[in-house]
Amino acid sequence: MARTEIKPAKTKIRLDKLPSAAAFENKSAYEARLKKLQTLLMRIQQTYWHEKRRAVIVFEGWDAGGKGGAIRRMTELLDPRGFHVWPIAAPSAAEQGRHYLWRFWQRLPEPGTFAVFDRSWYGRVLVERVEGFAKPAEWKRAYDEINEFERLLIDDGARIVKLFLHITPEEQLERFRERLTNPYKRWKLTEEDLRNRAKWDDYVQAAEDMFDRTATTIAPWHAIPADSKWHARVRCLEIVTEALSEGVTIMPPPVDPGLQAAAAELLGIRIPYDG
Repeated sequence: MARTEIKPAKTKIRLDKLPSAAAFENKSAYEARLKKLQTLLMRIQQTYWHEKRRAVIVFEGWDAGGKGGAIRRMTELLDPRGFHVWPIAAPSAAEQGRHYLWRFWQRLPEPGTFAVFDRSWYGRVLVERVEGFAKPAEWKRAYDEINEFERLLIDDGARIVKLFLHITPEEQLERFRERLTNPYKRWKLTEEDLRNRAKWDDYVQAAEDMFDRTATTIAPWHAIPADSKWHARVRCLEIVTEALSEGVTIMPPPVDPGLQAAAAELLGIRIPYDG
């Protein structure tokens, strides 16, 4: 099989130019749309399981941007045997002694499963760039390394969906305030989150450079306005279901003839053949 050509996406993503989030009429409308998409993703997961397909779903975005909530809603109806969520923090001492992509190789999905990354290899060109954990020569060459990494996965049959949840500084401040005043949410907030806020403009520049260099026709970025949690959760599901169902027949497999015969003989149940 020939190598897939890497071409840059035609549309430039600028965070201050994202369209406003569509509002839901009420909570019932939101929940109905959410449930419909969750059920569709469950059907897609079943197809991927039966056909041994693989998918990689990447979440990036601001601290308190709603990644965790979106992931919870996305996986709520899925069979836990068919997906794994990987929360990515700072690399361990052992991981620091290897190429930064090494630890992500260990977390790629097995045939028939999804791997969901709550932060990802893009840390090299985001937090590691802004905070100085990577030298300029290291993060500058990472764009091409990441594009090649993703091309390798796609050529090997995996689907990749990349989501960036964008909130405004004002919304982030409100969410920080909520977490600080709620004892059951305080664990989500760290001193590092507060310090990072002071470098907002640097992170915007890093994110937009990331979009420019790694949004490709084979693995585009989807930047989602996320001040509205309802909108962000539904939009994530819309993008994921559309990407994973493209060119895939979302139908259950035909009944196994052996199972059909055994059911008739042992249980007296005749299963209509639907193949």
